[in-house]
Amino acid sequence: MSDTLTLVDHPLVQHKLSLMRDKECSTAKFRRLLREISQFLAYEALRDLPLTTRRVETPMEAMDAPVLEGKKLVFVSILRAGNGLLDGLLELVPGARVGFIGLYRDPETLHPVEYYKKLPGELGARPVVLVDPMLATANSAIAAIDNVKRAGAKDVRFICLLAAPEGVAKMAQAHPDVRIYTAAVDSHLNDHGYIVPGLGDAGDRMFGTK
Repeated sequence: MSDTLTLVDHPLVQHKLSLMRDKECSTAKFRRLLREISQFLAYEALRDLPLTTRRVETPMEAMDAPVLEGKKLVFVSILRAGNGLLDGLLELVPGARVGFIGLYRDPETLHPVEYYKKLPGELGARPVVLVDPMLATANSAIAAIDNVKRAGAKDVRFICLLAAPEGVAKMAQAHPDVRIYTAAVDSHLNDHGYIVPGLGDAGDRMFGTK
């Protein structure tokens, strides 16, 4: 597997993911589980953020307490399914800046088509974390990362719930400097570009659409 991949195999993550895979999992439960898993994934993706200290007065005495250093993080949701991960990340880092990139996959070519983009400023001075539940063909993820790099981003990370080996390999080739954080790497992609065994279309299951 790629050197750019971090597999978050915590037992709670694996248990919650198994509940999500079940086709009988309700929309409400699917959303909740995705939000919960996103926080485990973010914990790993953000563990190397730089720290500085700030003088604080505890009830006992003054101390130099560790706090995050530098400009605020940026989370970029790849619409629409990325919003399910975004919710959990913002619970952890409510002060983060947020961007959106709207992409849909052409069913014939499997290539991404962009329909919306809104990004915060000063991306070059901020860690940028892109989120999308599925890394399948990787075409959409690569296009989104191309976008944020063109906007100046240098420290880029990618969080997904599930990945396919084909997508991991393609991402590593296109963006070897971008680390992928995921809960599982499944068997393969089918002829329609879906992850197998996977969990179906994450956006449809999250929003109750077909």
